[in-house]
Amino acid sequence: MTERRRAPEDAQQRRALDKRIFALAAPALGALVAEPLFVLVDSAVVGRLGTPQLAGLTLASTVLVTLVAVFVFLAYATTAAVARRIGAGDEKGALAVGIDGVWLALLLGVALTALGLTLAPHVVTALGASDDVAPHAVDYLRWSAPGIPGMLVVLAATGALRGMQDTRTPFVVAVTGAITNAVLCVTFVYGFDMGIAGSGLSTAVAQIGMGLALLVVIVRGARARGVSLRPHPGGILANARAGTPLLVRTLTLRAAILLTVLVATSLGDDTLAAHQIVISIWNLVAFLLDALAIAAQALVGHGLGARDPGSVRAITRRSLWWGTLGGGAVGVLVAASGWLIAPLFTEDPAVRRAAALALVVTGVLMPIAGWVFVLDGVLIGAGDGRYLAWAGLITLVAYAPLALAVRAWAPGGAAGLAWLWVAFAGGFMLARAVTTGLRARGSRWMVLGA
Repeated sequence: MTERRRAPEDAQQRRALDKRIFALAAPALGALVAEPLFVLVDSAVVGRLGTPQLAGLTLASTVLVTLVAVFVFLAYATTAAVARRIGAGDEKGALAVGIDGVWLALLLGVALTALGLTLAPHVVTALGASDDVAPHAVDYLRWSAPGIPGMLVVLAATGALRGMQDTRTPFVVAVTGAITNAVLCVTFVYGFDMGIAGSGLSTAVAQIGMGLALLVVIVRGARARGVSLRPHPGGILANARAGTPLLVRTLTLRAAILLTVLVATSLGDDTLAAHQIVISIWNLVAFLLDALAIAAQALVGHGLGARDPGSVRAITRRSLWWGTLGGGAVGVLVAASGWLIAPLFTEDPAVRRAAALALVVTGVLMPIAGWVFVLDGVLIGAGDGRYLAWAGLITLVAYAPLALAVRAWAPGGAAGLAWLWVAFAGGFMLARAVTTGLRARGSRWMVLGA
C-alpha cells in the first residue's frame, strides 16, 4: 500500500523536474539551433557555386569554428560560475563574473582575428587543400575573421545569461542573427556577385551584431544592480584559470574533428564536399540535443550552489533520460531523410550518394551522442573541468587509430565516408560515453557551495 502511494508522488516530482528542465531547454534549443543554421545556410548557398567552393567552405568553416570553439569555456565556465553564485544568493557577484568574461572574450577575439587574417593561407595548405579548393577556403577565412570578437562575446554573454537561468534572450538574439545571416549571404554571394567571400562577410556582420545585442543586455543588468563595467585583471585572470581545463577538453574535441576532416580530405574532393553536408547536419542535431545539456548545466550549478545534492542527482537522471530518448528520435529522422537532404546542398551525384549513406550511419549512432552531450553538460555545470580535460585526452587517443585506419584502408567515395562516420559517431562518441559515465557514477564531482 505504501509503494502505491509513493508512485504518484514520484511521477509528480518527475513532471515538476521535467518542467524545470524544458523551461530552460526550449529557448536554449532555439538559440543553439540558430548557430549551426549559419553553416547550413552558407553550405546551401555556396554549394550552388560548385564542388570546389563547397569543399573550400568545409575547410574554412572547420578552421573558423575551431578558432572559436576552443574558447567555448567562455560560455560553459561562465554558466557554471554564475549559476553557483545565483544559487548561493549572490546576484551582484554573478554579474561581475559575467562582465569579466565579456572582457576576456574581447581580448581573445582581437588576437584571434589578427591570427586568422595572417595565417589563413598557411592553415589551409596544412590541411591538405587541393589547388582548386585552397583559394576559396582562404577567401572565406579572411572575410569572416573580423566577426570573431563578436562570436566570442556571444559565448561569454550567453553563458552569463544561462547561469542566471535566462535562455530566452540568447534565443531571440540568435534567431535574429540567423535570419540576418541568411538574407545577407544570398545578397552578398549572388546579388553583389562576391562568391564565397560574400558568405564569409555575411557571417562576420551577423556575429558582430549578435555580440553587440547581448552586450547591451549585460550592461543594462550590471548598471541596474550597481556592478562596475570596468575590466578587473584579477577577475579576468580568474575566468581564464577556471576555463583552462575546459579549453584543454575542447582542444581535444576539435582535434578529433580536424583529424576527421584530414581523413575526409585524403579520400578526395567529392568525399570532402559530402563530409561538409554531413557535419552540417551533425552540428545541427548536436546543438539540438545540447539544449538539454545547457539546462542541466544551469540547474546542476544552481543545485550545487544551494547545497542540494539530491536535486542534482534527480536532474542528472532525468536529463540523461531525455537526452538518450531525443537522440534516438532525431537519429531515426536523420537516417530516414538523408536521401532527401543531400540534394538540397549539391547537384553532384557522387557527393549526394556519399552524404546520404553517411547520414544513415550518423542517425543509427545518434542515441550515443544524446547521452554524451547531456552528461558532458552535467559535469561542466558542476565545474568538473579538470576531469573532462583528462577524459578528452583519453578519448582522442582512443579515436586516432580508428580515424587513421579509415585513411589507410577505406576506399574513397560513399563507402569511405560511411566508415569515417562509423569511427567518429561510433568509436569516438562511445569512448566519451564511457569516460563521462564512469565519473558520474561517483560523487567526487559534486562539490557543494558557491
